[in-house]
Amino acid sequence: MQYGFADILQLIGALGVFLFGMKVMSDALLKLAGNKMRTILATMTSNRVFGIFTGFLITSIIQSSSATTLMVVGFSNAGLLTLTEAISVIMGANIGTTITAWLITILGFKVSMSAIALPLVGFGFAFTFAKKENTKNWGSFIIGFALIFIGIQFLKEAMPDIKNNPEILAFLSKYTDLGYASILLFLLIGTVLTVVIQSSSATMALTLVMCAQGWIPFEMAVAMVLGENVGTTITANLAAIVANFQAKRTARAHLIFNFLGVLWMLILFYPFLKFVSWLSQQMGSESPYISAAAVPVAISLFHTTFNVFNTFLLSWFINPIAKLVEKLVPERVLPEKEIDQPKYLSSETLKYPETAIATLIKESKFLFKRPVFQIVAHALNIHRGDIKSDVKIKQIIKESQEDFQTDVEELYYTKVKTIYGEIIRFATTTQSTLDLSKEQNASISEIKIACRKMVEILKDAREVNKNVNIALSSDNEYLRNEYDGFRKKVAKVLRAIYLFRKGEDTNKYESKLMELKQEAKENIRRSNKSIDRLIRKGLITAEMASSLFNDNTNVNDMIKKLIEVAELLYGIKDSILEYQSINKQ
Repeated sequence: MQYGFADILQLIGALGVFLFGMKVMSDALLKLAGNKMRTILATMTSNRVFGIFTGFLITSIIQSSSATTLMVVGFSNAGLLTLTEAISVIMGANIGTTITAWLITILGFKVSMSAIALPLVGFGFAFTFAKKENTKNWGSFIIGFALIFIGIQFLKEAMPDIKNNPEILAFLSKYTDLGYASILLFLLIGTVLTVVIQSSSATMALTLVMCAQGWIPFEMAVAMVLGENVGTTITANLAAIVANFQAKRTARAHLIFNFLGVLWMLILFYPFLKFVSWLSQQMGSESPYISAAAVPVAISLFHTTFNVFNTFLLSWFINPIAKLVEKLVPERVLPEKEIDQPKYLSSETLKYPETAIATLIKESKFLFKRPVFQIVAHALNIHRGDIKSDVKIKQIIKESQEDFQTDVEELYYTKVKTIYGEIIRFATTTQSTLDLSKEQNASISEIKIACRKMVEILKDAREVNKNVNIALSSDNEYLRNEYDGFRKKVAKVLRAIYLFRKGEDTNKYESKLMELKQEAKENIRRSNKSIDRLIRKGLITAEMASSLFNDNTNVNDMIKKLIEVAELLYGIKDSILEYQSINKQ
């Protein structure tokens, strides 16, 4: 056979042109439609039909099942998608990826694009000089689209011709006439090629070219397509290696879904191929068993019908697949550290604005509802469990008189400072490296404001804590009563925030928080009348009065900020505008 090293390099180069074209086109489409696609994905419901349609739509538009799958893995990593939602999107992506095969079949084999492909590159290149970013992206899309078909043309030319090299068929016949063993062998070849090339579309293009050139029969080409379905799952599994358990579960679900599809197809292999042959003839094409020219259409038809049938069949088993994956990839409980570290922030979630913002919100909410909630409660010698209980606040304050020995400063350094610093760093990196909308920038600014206010709350708690402990051990009942009043105010706010977070009658507790916030703002502006009365009657010393006046301000400031953080993180109202109006007062 006259096929040397130079010819092999030409074949690899042709494949490279095709892959580069796919990448340029896919990247351009992601920039053009990525924000909208990610918004749809981030706000989708748990409805499996909508999930499948979403996966199909995104993959059809961006022309890359790998990009969709990586997006799904990233969204799962950030907790934006549940496992069942992620599985349904991946099922839809498998159908969406069949569009690429039809694109290659129709425009690469049925219609000759070679005559207009090069002019298209020039036409697209002109667009890249435009000032508008969208126009530049359209130019990149046109260039990528044209390069795909230039690559296909090069592939067809680089493949050795059967007529001039008849020994190829003699060589391949050793492996194509082994019955089921041949099917399994070519399935393995398709899997390995997809893993090596990291593109099922490129492997599909190679398969279609080999069929069109008469290298391999219809059955072996179908086996390679099945192998591509398994090989394409490797991309997501590689991406999930460094991700959390949720992303790993999504990647494993993708593998299981595709593997189950290949399994049942191997059982019904020959009957299903006869059905595809019949369907192909009904569409006006020849039988792929008779004509090599009809094989590309039949392959694309098989790819589509198989993925549609597989999705329809396995969509009824999304929950069992999810349960199986949960057993295979158990939730990982991280060991406790002396100094608390961020639980959700990761470099993987910095890939998309939606995942970065979702992670920031998740981390900030965790900081607020756990460490900050605990430190504020303990600083006032109140148990968190009591605040979360149904016991009346008045009774809790009356019964909680012991000193908790709370060191607010130490708790800040061990439980808050590192996480706070990482949140600010992550937020700043997100704003400086990602292409954010005005609304997304505003969301991150709100998160940064909320976190800064948490630190300020702890500073107030530290000041109040010192005098609370002195008051509780004092013989002066008037001093104790005043500090019990401070504790009661804060406890009311903590409970209202807790119940609001739980979703119990949110309108009621939202109104309650607004009342408490207004009351705190008014108390900051005017001195406490009861403290004035105690001074006039000589019931407290000047030193006690000084502490009470200071802590009255600290407590009301703490209450105001606790509610503002809840507003910012839980979206009670337009918090940025509210925050600005507060500062103007």
